Amino acid sequence: MTPQSPSPVPSTVSSTATSHISSDHGERQVTQALAGMHLSALNGDAALPHSAKPAKPTMANRISRMFSSTGKSTPREAESSRELSDSSSDGGKSSANGAGKQSRPTSKPPSRAPSRQTSTKDVNEKRPKPADKNQKEGSILQKRFETFPDNSHCHHLKSTRRQEKLTDLLRDMLGGRKKDDHAEDQQLSLMSTWIDQFKSERDKLAADKKGGPNATQSLVDKYGKCQEIVGRGAFGIVRISHKVDPKDSKVEQLYAVKEFRRRPQETSKKYQKRLTSEFCISSSLRHPNIIHTLDLLQDAKGDYCEVMEYCAGGDLYTLVLAAGKLEVAEADCLFKQLMRGVEYMHEMGVAHRDLKPENLLLTTHGALKITDFGNGECFRMAWEKEAHMTAGLCGSAPYIAPEEYTDKEFDPRAVDIWACGVIYMAMRTGRHLWKLARKDEDDFYKRYLEGRKHEDGYAPIETLHRARCRNVVYSILDPNPSRRINSSQILKSEWVREIKLCQAGEEGF
Repeated sequence: MTPQSPSPVPSTVSSTATSHISSDHGERQVTQALAGMHLSALNGDAALPHSAKPAKPTMANRISRMFSSTGKSTPREAESSRELSDSSSDGGKSSANGAGKQSRPTSKPPSRAPSRQTSTKDVNEKRPKPADKNQKEGSILQKRFETFPDNSHCHHLKSTRRQEKLTDLLRDMLGGRKKDDHAEDQQLSLMSTWIDQFKSERDKLAADKKGGPNATQSLVDKYGKCQEIVGRGAFGIVRISHKVDPKDSKVEQLYAVKEFRRRPQETSKKYQKRLTSEFCISSSLRHPNIIHTLDLLQDAKGDYCEVMEYCAGGDLYTLVLAAGKLEVAEADCLFKQLMRGVEYMHEMGVAHRDLKPENLLLTTHGALKITDFGNGECFRMAWEKEAHMTAGLCGSAPYIAPEEYTDKEFDPRAVDIWACGVIYMAMRTGRHLWKLARKDEDDFYKRYLEGRKHEDGYAPIETLHRARCRNVVYSILDPNPSRRINSSQILKSEWVREIKLCQAGEEGF
């Protein structure tokens, strides 16, 4: 069986586009940066190796070496090795950790010595020295994710630090680069999708910053002044609103203000109906793992603004992109939070229909919150017992369930579950599993279907650490929606029951 390259997932931008980066100027810097991000994939029959020294400046050679295996270890041995590498290399990812005072690695000329992130010696030296926290002016270095002897853990997330890292990484990538010939190597990578979207949106983002917010006085009075942009998409932009405490000018409350835009040829009536529908769904849901929607107002231009709680930890897409891939316990905690939110939604008769990492926000303490119900729909009213089937294709391609392409009607709950499985694999591998779930159009998905029938299984899933985990993931990603496991069954599975949530994830702070 030929395993396929999984890839991670998305931020506040879509993840359906791909691009390929290569050039003579600064190419080694790009290679070095990608090495530090540990973009993972599979090649041949090997399990995912975690680190390898870059030998050549070209992207293809670097990634080829990273993806190749040096031995015939079993999937369990390979997973164990990857987990050790994960924990040992976290100390070098200071900007991904987003906390403490540790310095952020910067790109250096290719002729100099390798950076800390690509130094195998440095990584190995860190392993036996967990107490090596008093370097750099005696400050305590704080990891992005910490575990404790009692098996509890905590997250330390700070979106601004991760955004700075990504901006620095792309600073020299976005100026007139030639497309690489090695499309197969890059087509599933998270970096390629993000770069492509970043290019297409940066001019619009600059224009929005120049124009500034145009809020009504009532919006300013209630929620403060809208300032910096923290996200954008087809819907419009998201700004942070700063409300100063009248009793103490040094204290301010932050809100996220989503400024909707009217679609081309969309009538005023349809525009209002669409936004009102989204607001009614999102504001009726109250759960620690679902974003709290507060208000719907109009600005001076007549555009509607949705006011929500602000999550300072950014989104899951950006976290995975900055980290390369997440540690096992970290990904498990976030996955269980996601399933708790999905189970609650489905019990309330609501399906999201666009679950992806961009739509999963994080607090600095690691609480995950589902957001953006623009494609959400009610499949069952409060007085009904049976769920209504739905139709139509929506969402981002890597997360769309196969039945959406083939069936006239389908259960929207099963569609959400499929997306959750793709998201989990993205957190664990740092890549998308496929571009779209159609065997006649995507060879990666075709290999997955073949792997399900083979006794050796599908390589990316087989590298997961425990059989109980693998069995649940296979059940989530069952191409037959009638056999696909549901949210309640997932949470009751032995694997997920044993996942210990952090306190922030449990309570939503």
